[in-house]
Amino acid sequence: MDELAAALIAIAGGLAGGLVGVGGGVLFVPALTIFLGLSQVEGESTSLLMIVIVALVGAYRQNGYGNVSLRDALVIGVLSPLGVLLGVAISNAVPTRALELSFAALVLFIAYGLLRRATTPPSR
Repeated sequence: MDELAAALIAIAGGLAGGLVGVGGGVLFVPALTIFLGLSQVEGESTSLLMIVIVALVGAYRQNGYGNVSLRDALVIGVLSPLGVLLGVAISNAVPTRALELSFAALVLFIAYGLLRRATTPPSR
């Protein structure tokens, strides 16, 4: 059963990543914790490895369409591991419940921003 759930999570995450550029934090972490029973830290950690593979495939394909800003990607890619190191240390030091609530708040904040952007008429 876990293999089937993992396969469905992989397909759904890959599809969502390809369509709208999400998958890791938005879909993989909740799915891993809810359907596979991983802890929040285990779900986040597993998702990080999964994101590498999904991101490489997606970036490769999008680069073929001319949709990748290589300069921006390199700057962010070189600097973001510093934040990851700090985030991993913090996630292993705080209670799981705090991580779950923080994750939920972040997803709601991002959803609100996307909804606001999508419903605001474009400026001329």
